[in-house]
Amino acid sequence: MSDKPEFNYDAPTVKYEVEEGIAYVTMARPEYNNAQNGKMTYELDAAFRKAVADDDVKVIVLRGEGKHFSAGHDIGTPGRDVHLPQERVTMWYDHSNKEGGEYLYVREAEAYLGMCRRWREIPKPTIAAVQGACIAGGLMLAWVCDLIVATDDAFFSDPVVRMGIPGVEYFAHPFELHPRIAKEFLFTGEKMSAERAYQMGMVNRISTRETLADDVKALAQKVGAMPRLGLALTKQAINHIEDLQGKRTGMDAVFAWHHFTHAHNDLVSGDKLGGYDAKAMARENKKED
Repeated sequence: MSDKPEFNYDAPTVKYEVEEGIAYVTMARPEYNNAQNGKMTYELDAAFRKAVADDDVKVIVLRGEGKHFSAGHDIGTPGRDVHLPQERVTMWYDHSNKEGGEYLYVREAEAYLGMCRRWREIPKPTIAAVQGACIAGGLMLAWVCDLIVATDDAFFSDPVVRMGIPGVEYFAHPFELHPRIAKEFLFTGEKMSAERAYQMGMVNRISTRETLADDVKALAQKVGAMPRLGLALTKQAINHIEDLQGKRTGMDAVFAWHHFTHAHNDLVSGDKLGGYDAKAMARENKKED
């Protein structure tokens, strides 16, 4: 048995609603800044599959409830459930009873890299509505979307190099940013403002807290007016070009290096995250302010 505090697994971590042809998928752990645990990952996947199956849905919007879009992967809340077996949706086997490097490699191949690749290939346009923090694993959720609209106070960061890890599992950094900017982003772990992310081409449009919902809805309605098949094939075409440029194979290589680091950290310090939990990372991140 785990000695972790009790966590209510009956309470949903994702909300789903459809309005005027737009499916709104909302991360609903605002008390933990929408930190993504396993439960949320699989509930996101179920919501996306529901939206894809609904012919009345033309566009899917991913958003986060509360002050922040997402603080990233859950590495320290009472709902952290990395140790639990989960219903799997790819061809990977159960990770929870495995030892050594196999434990995290299998889990993250299924729930992080595998899930994100599934979501990137959703055959309907997806829009991320980002407010506040979009950190590490939160980047992965925004990056799998086709378009990103961010509030003017939003910021983006991937500080996991502090753990010795070369970026999050869905390593899209050199495609979302110019390679030299991607290096700066990772080397420093600094927060990138919405304005700079817009200048770099990572964000499509900048909004405000007050107008984000309306701006995203207007964009979704404009996109949704296009023919469904035309949108699906256009998305497929652009994703295909990215993969020809090395996005998928590069990501495979970095995922392996990512897990080499987990194993190295475990051998050196006894902790796969190099001694950092959510509170320690938050303290270090605040030093950047």
